[in-house]
Amino acid sequence: MEDREFGFSMSEEQCSMKDTVAKLVKSMVSGNPSHDMDEARALPREIIDKVWELGATVSMVPEEYGGYGMEYSPIMNTIVLEELACGDMALAIAATLPSTFIYTILEMGTEEQKKKYLSLYCDPAYKACTVALNEPRFKFDAVSLETKAEKKDGKYILNGRKCFVPLAKDSGHLLVAAAADSKMELFIVEGNNPGLKIGEREKNLGLYALESYPVVLENCEVSVDDRVGGEKGCDYSRFLQKSRIAMSALGTGVSRASFEYARDYAKERVQFGEPIASRQAIAFMIAEMAYEVDAMRLMTWKAASALEAGRDAKKESYLAKLYAGEMTMKITDYGVQILGGHGFIRENPVERYYRNGRGIAILEGMAMV
Repeated sequence: MEDREFGFSMSEEQCSMKDTVAKLVKSMVSGNPSHDMDEARALPREIIDKVWELGATVSMVPEEYGGYGMEYSPIMNTIVLEELACGDMALAIAATLPSTFIYTILEMGTEEQKKKYLSLYCDPAYKACTVALNEPRFKFDAVSLETKAEKKDGKYILNGRKCFVPLAKDSGHLLVAAAADSKMELFIVEGNNPGLKIGEREKNLGLYALESYPVVLENCEVSVDDRVGGEKGCDYSRFLQKSRIAMSALGTGVSRASFEYARDYAKERVQFGEPIASRQAIAFMIAEMAYEVDAMRLMTWKAASALEAGRDAKKESYLAKLYAGEMTMKITDYGVQILGGHGFIRENPVERYYRNGRGIAILEGMAMV
């Protein structure tokens, strides 16, 4: 791929996609619909279908595998994820979840895996598939997994526990991360595999509308053909880089939503004869939110630009996610503070942004660029 310098402007195509996604999200979930989804702890299927029908994921898959044949662009994907998360972070994860599976198979899978799975999920109709990466242990480390895959009699036997697995009960396939041969690898596991035990829906701090589940792999057998990349294996480091950039984009989106809502509220809220935005303490907080959102976006785009140019983005992706995790907590907390007591009320979205944004620093593998 041609090497590109990191720039600060979007192409006409990127601007068009950004505007399209923003308009769709605004028409579907801004305001009460997003609040109602959170309260109901459910995402209406018709809303997920509408986002999927945009074709942002399928468009970047070659035609021979069921896609539209456009050039794969991590930068475009970060733009889409930010806009979706600015509307609703739970929707952003659910609606783009198949991309974690599709992009991994497209870039790292064998030819047989591409032919078997890409056409299945590059469908006009949304089909859920997911990633099982996070593990329920203190100081979880994505590059030191306790889930193990042992090769035996021409098969791999997977054993371990996973948590925060989105849409696990509805997914036809799971991409499971496990340690095999002293390396971190990815395995394709069918949703109805008898060795796969899906627990009760998790009750999390945020992302109420997104169903997530604990998963137990107990002597879960998969074919050697279902190791991503075959005997060669996958580029697990690149998999994490793509995931971390995506999480950074989600953090940018939910932070921007908190900033914009708090800014507008401060301009309209009048106390002692003047808008509270004119108070120095509030004005400083709003200014800090504004430049931190821009900083998060630029770090995310820089990391995505490295991927798009075919370079290793280990450092850039790690720093982008680290910064996004810290700043998302700070910005969404500021949003609650600016609204004062109103920020603690569930009818105002800043408390939801605060709860959802907390996941950026903790979760891995929930999205992909």
